Amino acid sequence: MPAKRPKHPRSPASPPCLAHEIESAPPAPPAGRGFVLKRAYDPAGPADGYRVLVDRLWPRGLSKARARLDAWARELTPSDALRRAFHADRSRWSEFERRYRGELGAQREALEALRRRARRQRVTLVYAAREATLNHAMILLDVLTHGPGRPRPRAVPDDPLA
Repeated sequence: MPAKRPKHPRSPASPPCLAHEIESAPPAPPAGRGFVLKRAYDPAGPADGYRVLVDRLWPRGLSKARARLDAWARELTPSDALRRAFHADRSRWSEFERRYRGELGAQREALEALRRRARRQRVTLVYAAREATLNHAMILLDVLTHGPGRPRPRAVPDDPLA
């Protein structure tokens, strides 16, 4: 039995245009705006937008090609002394958070540059910490979205580090 043919062949919605053949299509904009967090070891995706590493040290075992970063914001990371103190005693989370917010207060220009970019496109803050809920990237995200003032309450039940 022969295949059925459509009654009316489809016609293009508009005639072909030579300009479309010459100019390449602009890249698709990233989905959304604002800030998101993502571990450095998770695969990069097109929805990530502008990817910024927010760790002082390069993530172990991660190649530059796999990281697919647009920037490395070392100035927005905890100072080396603060980072070492926190890693030595994780039970002092509240003190770490207070001191890190103080350090971020001195980085107004860098923070504002990221805020301006986030108004135009999605900005993914890339971090390497294993802990997803209590890390410096969470504090940085809060400062970027709500300012450097008092910490916003978290919905972290039974926080062992508080």
